[in-house]
Amino acid sequence: MLVRLEPSNPTTWLSSLSLEKLVKSRKNLSRNPPRLWTTQNDDEPDELDDRGLPIFKLSHPLIRALDSCHGLRHFNQVNAQLIISGLFHNSLAASRAIKMLCSFPETLSHAVYVFGKINEPDAFLCNVIMRSYVNLNDPHGALSFYYEKMVGESVVHNHFTFPILVKACAGIVSVREGGKAHSKVVRFGFGSDLFVRNSLIHMYSVCGSVGDARKVFDEMPELDLVSWNSMIHGYVKNGEVDVARKLFEVMPKRDAFSWNTLVMGYVEKGNMEAAKLLFDIIPDKDVVSWNCMIDGYARTGNVSAACEFFNGMPLRNIVSWNTMLALYVRSKDYSECLRLFDKMLEAGETKPNEATLVSVLTASANFGRLDAGKWVHSYIESKMIKPDVLLSTALLSMYAKCGDMDMARSVFDEMTERSVVSWNSMIMGYGMHGNGEKALEIFLKMEKRGPVPNDATFVCVLSACTHSGMVLEGWWYFDLMQRVYKIEPKIEHYGCMVDLLARAGLVKGSEELIKKMPVEAGPPLWGSLLSACRNYTNSEIGEIVAKRLIELEPRDIGPYIMLSNIYASEGKWDDVERVRKMIKENGLQKEEGRSTVHLGEFGSEFYFDNGSTHRRRMMYSMLGEIGTKMKYSYGDSYLEES
Repeated sequence: MLVRLEPSNPTTWLSSLSLEKLVKSRKNLSRNPPRLWTTQNDDEPDELDDRGLPIFKLSHPLIRALDSCHGLRHFNQVNAQLIISGLFHNSLAASRAIKMLCSFPETLSHAVYVFGKINEPDAFLCNVIMRSYVNLNDPHGALSFYYEKMVGESVVHNHFTFPILVKACAGIVSVREGGKAHSKVVRFGFGSDLFVRNSLIHMYSVCGSVGDARKVFDEMPELDLVSWNSMIHGYVKNGEVDVARKLFEVMPKRDAFSWNTLVMGYVEKGNMEAAKLLFDIIPDKDVVSWNCMIDGYARTGNVSAACEFFNGMPLRNIVSWNTMLALYVRSKDYSECLRLFDKMLEAGETKPNEATLVSVLTASANFGRLDAGKWVHSYIESKMIKPDVLLSTALLSMYAKCGDMDMARSVFDEMTERSVVSWNSMIMGYGMHGNGEKALEIFLKMEKRGPVPNDATFVCVLSACTHSGMVLEGWWYFDLMQRVYKIEPKIEHYGCMVDLLARAGLVKGSEELIKKMPVEAGPPLWGSLLSACRNYTNSEIGEIVAKRLIELEPRDIGPYIMLSNIYASEGKWDDVERVRKMIKENGLQKEEGRSTVHLGEFGSEFYFDNGSTHRRRMMYSMLGEIGTKMKYSYGDSYLEES
């Protein structure tokens, strides 16, 4: 009587086997193959296959252990015992091992190695490995494996092979490889398979050959919803929204994807009116439908419309929140971005992801909210989030812009991978706080072991030289940029050099550099020069520059004000009165001064003379009380010294 050995827990059974016994059993494998079956009479032989090997049943403890693996470490333990016991070469065990290895990105190469040890591989194993390559965004690896292993070893294909192969061709966006795959589909007799043909429609659409996709669509004897949606998506992806709309109108059945694809097509075209009309008649709007509209208005910069749709959503997901947060950042409404983030946390609908945190850090950096940025940093650490390059760069940029260069450097040093933007942010951080020497030190390290500097890098370097008054160094790097890195100076580089010379009092040199520029100088460059003329009381050049600025921007009151200040500093009061008269005649008005004050997590903006009479009286009354208390506590001498 045969009795199957089935321990209740395969892991317990495996752990009970000693390494010494397993090694011994492997040495004696040819004489004493592993017993998968036993009998009440030990003299009765095991069940063998045609090759004389014991049959490896699905209920074997090792198979069950492979199927119940819950992590790479657990799998490695089972895999080691497969190798030691000699069962590693069994096709059933190997197939289970390959399937498990393909679920871990770091062990896919080992799965290919295991595949090579199988005597008669089948299409199932090939498909598993190819699908893993595709899912890991390595379509080249999938195609290489297909031609080397599957075609090279003449493995019989099945109807699951070609959708994976065609998807890999779409992944490398190669209509040539896709055409070769299409010919194989026909040759192997899978041309009528619905799933395969749908994959071909998608592939041709992705590769920009929408005509070939339509040909496949028209020749299909049977169409399902996926076929229609794939064709509509193909037209939308290639910018043919009107053709997609005609196909949409004759669809026998539509789902949410059909509606959302067409709405997104109008959004991509910037036709929000048509997108809104279509959105209004969607029978069952889902969260994607709402997100499409929010994204569309965000692209056009229509904050109020995007906000209206966002507030009207019955349900939001992380994409909804992130789209609005990014929109506020692009609109430079940083306070509203931080307010919305607080609302997101209070709502508890979804957890922030890395894109969320990047937007919040950017807003914190530009709004000067170091406390909000620190909260994000602590959130990253408490949730044990491993920041990618983008998030780490946003974090160090936040610290740099908020003036905490020690923390910015700490984040920079802890980064395992740095992009050009990471290095640029660090250089800019030191430069904007007047530490030009450290900025140049970071640049030298970047040259030695970082990525190749780009034009933005030299903007940061030249800006650092400007803020630190390093004129000679600025000229040297301006030359290095062109001579060594072959980067032609842009308006931003010339702007830094003009500002560098102007701040150093070399007003004449700044003017000459502007005149020699191959590109026409804009208001920012002339403004830097005019500011230098004011600082160094050069009315001769200042008058010329001011007139040039007034020609470029006649409605800007800034040049008039600076020119008036230049005349006033030289005591030319008649000229001051003449400029003021010009301001009055042109109907120009000076923009109100504004200050931002942060107290803890609260921020307030104050404008010059924009408060009510009542509020002004309250503030001056409070200042009077403070002055009285200081006088009482410290005496008149303290106030006079202050």
